[in-house]
Amino acid sequence: MLVYEEVLDPKIADDEVLIRVEAAGVNFADVMRRRGDDYPEPSPTPFTLGAEVAGTVVAVGKAVTSLPVGTPVLAAPGAGGYAQYVRVPAAIVMPLPPGLDSVRASALVAHGLTAALVLRKAARLAPGETVLVEAAAGGVGSFAVQLARLYGAGKVIAAASSPAKRALAERLGADSSVDYTAPDWAEQVRALTDGKGVDVILETAGGDNLAEAFKALAPFGRLIFIGQSSGKSSLIDPWKLTVPNHTVTSFYVGAYLAFPDLIQATLTELIGLVLSGKVTLQTETVLPLSQAAEAHRLLEGRSTTGKVVLQPWA
Repeated sequence: MLVYEEVLDPKIADDEVLIRVEAAGVNFADVMRRRGDDYPEPSPTPFTLGAEVAGTVVAVGKAVTSLPVGTPVLAAPGAGGYAQYVRVPAAIVMPLPPGLDSVRASALVAHGLTAALVLRKAARLAPGETVLVEAAAGGVGSFAVQLARLYGAGKVIAAASSPAKRALAERLGADSSVDYTAPDWAEQVRALTDGKGVDVILETAGGDNLAEAFKALAPFGRLIFIGQSSGKSSLIDPWKLTVPNHTVTSFYVGAYLAFPDLIQATLTELIGLVLSGKVTLQTETVLPLSQAAEAHRLLEGRSTTGKVVLQPWA
């Protein structure tokens, strides 16, 4: 369960800053950790969720010289963001430029970084390739649809569970869309690609969905496993991958935090795309921190589009 309570203010180390959190992004990974699902990192209780925040620097460690008190920033602490204050290593904190408020900025870190790094690093998307984005109206998906187009995809197919979500994905730039809760959705994808299938699939559901996703994959296609919102694991038979030369790659954005230069460069690119109007941020669900449990219920019920954001001071 989630417990809303008072705790002591964090104490920072010499290389850290203390951020007054104005907005904390909510991710499905938070739901999985709270539920006790199988997750790549432990969540020992008591555990404060919240992998991404935007806010203001209110204190700096002795070794920090580049982030003065009062600087608006965004950061990916990995945990601890569901709070009014969070301590973060200064190396992974980025100043916010004018024109980008904290609520919109909080959508950039986990979801924006995931979409950008999945497409470029894990999928190695080549110009002209076809991309299928699952959960295309969600936080990661809404970014991935737009970025795939900007990164040169020849065709972007959105997979979402309702007509409204599919319509949103198409407004964001998807060429077409399918209902990936339908039993024959892989055949729909093949029909949209003249029978070939897609070159890249961003897989988010796991469970039974994975077998259908492979049916939609073209020869030499790559399936990038981002998560399993279904909460169910899947078995993959490597022998069935050989003839079509399919590749399965896993992706976890937390591992990329070990490369601060890449993170900074990617966030700088994303901020530029947002400020120039080339990427639209979807932040339609904003709740006070005291309603974090409701935010989780909405995510689990698939009743949201875009990013869900908590405001600790609301």
